[in-house]
Amino acid sequence: MGGLLFDLVLEAVDDGCSPARVPATVVPMTSDVTEITVIGDDDTGLVARVTSLLFERGINIEDLDQAVRDGVFRMYLAVDTAEMVCTEAKLRADLHGLGDELGLDVQVRFPADRETQQIAVLVTAESHCLEALFEAWANDDLGADIGVVIGNHGSLEPLADHYGIPFHDVGTETGEVDEAELLDLLASYDADLIVLARFMRILSPNVVFRYEDRIINVHPSLLPAFPGAEAYRQALESGVRVAGVTAHYVTTDLDQGPIITQRAFDVPDDAELGELKERGQPLEADALLEAVRLHLNGDVSVHRGRTTVRENADRYQLGLPEEARAANPDRPVDGIVSED
Repeated sequence: MGGLLFDLVLEAVDDGCSPARVPATVVPMTSDVTEITVIGDDDTGLVARVTSLLFERGINIEDLDQAVRDGVFRMYLAVDTAEMVCTEAKLRADLHGLGDELGLDVQVRFPADRETQQIAVLVTAESHCLEALFEAWANDDLGADIGVVIGNHGSLEPLADHYGIPFHDVGTETGEVDEAELLDLLASYDADLIVLARFMRILSPNVVFRYEDRIINVHPSLLPAFPGAEAYRQALESGVRVAGVTAHYVTTDLDQGPIITQRAFDVPDDAELGELKERGQPLEADALLEAVRLHLNGDVSVHRGRTTVRENADRYQLGLPEEARAANPDRPVDGIVSED
């Protein structure tokens, strides 16, 4: 529903908003949009109620996406509030009030809300990716603040303590995640981006839908090959010559979210599982850190399940390093005959 415009005169209502006419011009999608996320139990009429509220306040919908998974309804809207006929505080209050009425959780993020971005890092027991994030943050080379580390075990609390970052364990005795507690923490720390730094649990749609395109994971394979658990073992048992790692956005489909960055390494004939992990872990940290920077800098966008680097592509190593690309042959190619 990109470019949905309401070229109508709004009737005056006694709700703190003034009547106005929405200009009939298409506003290009920019990073200055206000983002609205609606989550709740699936029911009829939800889209109409939310979009009608926006219409009545002179707000232009630039993009709308909705989905239902396991009975959980999600709607994401990117809207232009530049010409709205009420204040930001009034819009936020009205949307929250509608959410309370319909049993929905409504999140509103205005452009100014994203000026200082906050990262929440989710971990289990492996430290290498968390350490890389901390080092970049400590060197002012991340572009955002790490506000909290959340684990489903307490193993990495000492590393978080070393950097003075709050740590919360939301795991049960078996390592399952208390998602209600997790969501409360993400809200209380006002997380703009969630980074899964080798977090070894699957998040439900109730979490993923709330942070669509704002959760980045690193997986130890060249996706879409070898998704799921024990990816290095899968690669080894399949006899691959080249293995690798992938940083990607998280969706409700396991390890199938839009790919952001990848790294590759050789697999020797006599390689054992431990050696693959030793080769892969530094690349996991590197790919994850690069993906986080791309996201924070606003240089990557998602469209129809694929990422595109909008700007500054030469600043990033999205795949192979320059040396590897230069070593690859560039001929022969069908239809092109060398004159040498």
